[in-house]
Amino acid sequence: MISLNNVKNVHFVGIGGISMSGLAQILLESGYKVTGSDINDSNLISKLRKNGAEVTIPHNPIIVETAELVVYTAAVKQDNCEIIRAKELGIPVIDRATFLGMIMKDYNYGIAIAGCHGKTTTTSMISIIIKNAGMDPTVLVGGEIEAIDGNVRVGKSEYFVTEACEYCESFLKFYPFVAVILNIERDHLDYYKDLEHIISSFRKFAKLVPADGALVVCSDNENTLNVSKDVECKVLTYGIKNKADFYARKIKYDRLGHPSFEVMHRDKKLGTFSLNIPGEHNVLNALAAIAVAYNAGIPMDTVKKSLKEFKGTYRRFDIKGVRNNITIVDDYAHHPTEIKATLRAAKQFPHQKIWCVFQPHTYTRTKTLFKEFSEAFYDADNVIITDIYAAREKDTGLVKPSELVDSINKYSANAVYRNDFRCIANLIAHEAKPGDLIFTMGAGDVFKLAPMILEEIEV
Repeated sequence: MISLNNVKNVHFVGIGGISMSGLAQILLESGYKVTGSDINDSNLISKLRKNGAEVTIPHNPIIVETAELVVYTAAVKQDNCEIIRAKELGIPVIDRATFLGMIMKDYNYGIAIAGCHGKTTTTSMISIIIKNAGMDPTVLVGGEIEAIDGNVRVGKSEYFVTEACEYCESFLKFYPFVAVILNIERDHLDYYKDLEHIISSFRKFAKLVPADGALVVCSDNENTLNVSKDVECKVLTYGIKNKADFYARKIKYDRLGHPSFEVMHRDKKLGTFSLNIPGEHNVLNALAAIAVAYNAGIPMDTVKKSLKEFKGTYRRFDIKGVRNNITIVDDYAHHPTEIKATLRAAKQFPHQKIWCVFQPHTYTRTKTLFKEFSEAFYDADNVIITDIYAAREKDTGLVKPSELVDSINKYSANAVYRNDFRCIANLIAHEAKPGDLIFTMGAGDVFKLAPMILEEIEV
C-alpha cells in the first residue's frame, strides 16, 4: 500500500492542470520535493516554480528517475515516456484521483462537491465561508478565485474542501465526511453507458459518506433525490421549486442580474442573502453552500457576508472587458444545461442583443447530446459555432459543427459556423452594436477569443 509517509520526492506528469497544480502546491507547503512536467508552460506552473517545484517542458523520461512516486493526470496516456520509464524503474505510478484520495484520507472533515454542473462555483462558495468562519481549511478548487489567490489553499485544520469529478468514476476514490450532489444528468458518455450508469456511480459516491456524516442533495433534480434514498448518513435537501429542508423564496434581481433571496430552513427564516454573480442556478449553488455551513454550525451572518463577498471564479460569467459599450464575457459552459442557465442569466443583464460564440467540447459529447445542444441557444440572438475541440479524442467524422448549426437553426434560426478565431473576432467587431453582450463559451481554448474581440473593436 502506497503511503505519503514513505516518500519525499513526488513527480507530477501533467503538473499544469488545475487540480494537479493544486495537489503539487499542497505537497510543496508540506515539505515534499516536487518535480513535474507538461506540454506547455502556464501561469500555474510559474507559481509552482516560484514555490520550489522543478518543472520540465515538455515531458522527459530522465526527470522521473529520482522520484519515489509518480502521479499522472487523466489526460496523460500510459504510453507517456515518463510513465514508461517510472514503471521500468519500479517507481509506483498512480492517477490523480487516487492521489487526491490519499491526501483527503488524512483529514477528518473532508467536504466533496459533486455534480454535472456548478462544482467549481459551489466549492468556491463553501471554501470562502469556512475560511471566513476561522476554520482554516485546505481547499482544492477547479478554478481560480480571488479569496484564496488561486486554485488552492493549504490550511492547518481538519477541514479539506474539494471538487469531486464524476468522469471515469474518479470521485469513488475520495473520502468525504460531507458530500454534496448538485445535479445528475447525461454527460461523459464516452465513459458512461447511459444515464442509469451515471446514477449508479453517484449512488456509490453517496454511500462513501459515513453514518455520522451528511449528504446534501438538490431536491429540484429527481436523480439526486434517488441516489440519497438508501444511504446511512443524514440527508439534507435544498431547492427552489420542490419541497426541501433549505429553500429560497422571494428571489429578486438587481440591474446586473444579481439575485437576492430569503432562505428558509423548514419553517424558520435564516435571513436574506445577496450574490454578486448572476442567475437562478447560482441561487441553487448558494443554497447548497448554506446547507453545508448550517450543518457545520457556522453563523448565518458569516455565511451572508461570505456569499456577498464572492465575485465568481475564472471562466464563470467572467467579464473580460467593455469596449464601445460592448461587453465581452467568457464562460466555461460546455453542457446544454450550463449553456441554457448562463444565457438565461444573461437575459437579466443589461443588453441589446446577446451573442454566443460556442466551441463544442469533444465529438462524443456533441453527438450524444446533439438534440439538447440544438435547443440550448434559444436565449441568444446570434450564435457562432466553432470547430469542435477534440480534447482527449480524435476526429473520426462522428459529427461536424456545420451539422450542429443546421440543427440549431431549426429551433432558433440564428447560428452560423466559423472555423477561425481571428475571423470571428473581426465579424463581431464589425457587426456588434453598443449595448450588445458577447459570450465566448466552452471548455476548450475559446477563452483566447475574448482578447481578440476586444482588440478588434475600434474605440
